[in-house]
Amino acid sequence: MYPTVSLLLALGLFAAGGAGGAIAGAGAGATVGAGAAAGAGAPQLGMPGVTVPGGLGPPLALSACQLEDPAKVSVVLAECGELSVLENPSDSNGRNLRLHIARVPAINRRKQPDPLFVLAGGPGMAATTFYASAAFPFERIHRDRDIVLVDQRGTGQSNPLNCALDDDDLYRASDAEVAADAHRCLTTLEKTANVAFYTTSIAVQDLDSVRAALGYQRINLYGVSYGTRVAQHYVRGFPDRTRSVILDGVVPPQLALGPSTALNAERALSRILARCANDSECKKHFGDPSVSYHALRNSLQAHPVPVSLADPTSGESSRFDFTGYHLATVLRLGSYTAEQAALLPLMLHSATASVNFTPLASQFLLVNRSYGNVLAYGMHNSVVCSEDVPFWDVAKVNRTELEKTYIGTAQLDGLRSICSVWPRGPIDPDFHTPLHTDVPMLLLSGSDDPVTPPGDAEEARRAFAHSVHVVLKGFGHGQLTAPCVDGVMANFVNRGSVEGLDVSCAQNDRPMPFFVTLGGPPP
Repeated sequence: MYPTVSLLLALGLFAAGGAGGAIAGAGAGATVGAGAAAGAGAPQLGMPGVTVPGGLGPPLALSACQLEDPAKVSVVLAECGELSVLENPSDSNGRNLRLHIARVPAINRRKQPDPLFVLAGGPGMAATTFYASAAFPFERIHRDRDIVLVDQRGTGQSNPLNCALDDDDLYRASDAEVAADAHRCLTTLEKTANVAFYTTSIAVQDLDSVRAALGYQRINLYGVSYGTRVAQHYVRGFPDRTRSVILDGVVPPQLALGPSTALNAERALSRILARCANDSECKKHFGDPSVSYHALRNSLQAHPVPVSLADPTSGESSRFDFTGYHLATVLRLGSYTAEQAALLPLMLHSATASVNFTPLASQFLLVNRSYGNVLAYGMHNSVVCSEDVPFWDVAKVNRTELEKTYIGTAQLDGLRSICSVWPRGPIDPDFHTPLHTDVPMLLLSGSDDPVTPPGDAEEARRAFAHSVHVVLKGFGHGQLTAPCVDGVMANFVNRGSVEGLDVSCAQNDRPMPFFVTLGGPPP
């Protein structure tokens, strides 16, 4: 089963490192400065009054453990434990759930007292999974500070809300069939969870409970993609507990995600293909790859192509009809990183000029497995159906423009269908208001990000009193392993300030050259 439609319907707020993929960097420009809704689902719950410890709680017992990345190629040594919290914070007699927590102790015995909490994307990815795949860029910070990972409720080992997709043809499903599949998932999850109580507003209360239980007075935060939403909302609720924040692929609080996703993805793809057309070697081999792209879209819309290939991870024989939905999955997730984007012109050319769909089909299997297997779709639905879809102004959505994109209206229509049956959970009244804060903020963006373009970071940044925004040119979603970004992050956290922070090294970064053959880029 290939959960194609789930990856297309998911907001896609995850970074490639957490899915076992690579993340690369590209040139940067840095600036320093001051920084009526459509309803869906069940009736909205009011945000319960929650009492959370403001100081330090009883110590949390941790024991030695290992964190393994999804690809099973790397292991991180850590200390793990569990913290019991109420599923419904306002019901003291209700169900408890156990938050899975991992701490990677600082190398320095004279470590700094304020750790770095790492928040994953998704929504639906576990922090432990993300960090196990992307630990290296944090090593400079890890020298002097503990790294703390909390599998957000509903993900990883914190009562995960995993949805199994049963229908091999779900990508062809009607809106009613998508809703029915969501209802089947919901029926299963309701045996062990009230899915309404897995929203960001409650998750940040969990984070502060973990902070207190581990004995930290103040913390630093790194959030990627959806994790930037969590980080900002934690700052809103606990400004005195927050020392500094890194936001990588920024979601501004005031944005209800979804209506612009397909347009952003199309613009990012256009920039990638234009970069090839302006590159002498890439143009020499492929001409203008946008021509191949549009020809392939039109062709697949009329006639799916049967493919037969060896699965790139298992080696087993795989056969399926390659459709426009499969292409959309490759294009969307292939735009996330410079490495994957470097393959797109070659794959499009192979399919159109040689009728060779093996590269595209192989890439589909790879990205589908990498991303699809690490997301808790039930938790994703709980967040999206409470925090995004109810705030869409459907009347202002230009469906004609969306239909011109490779994602089309599939994501919007699919999410609305899911949220018509999925319960809405509690969110704070100020959840979608700008975050005005004095907490120092380092913002990281990719100029070709298909999910959270740099303009989103600038929208959030207008309310920040102390911030720096680094834009990596030619780069996609998630800037962790761009050359020198690890040093910039470490310097920022060490300073706890943006004043005098040197980000100039990022100006020398370049994206990976385009592959002109399967052997790689030109010499």
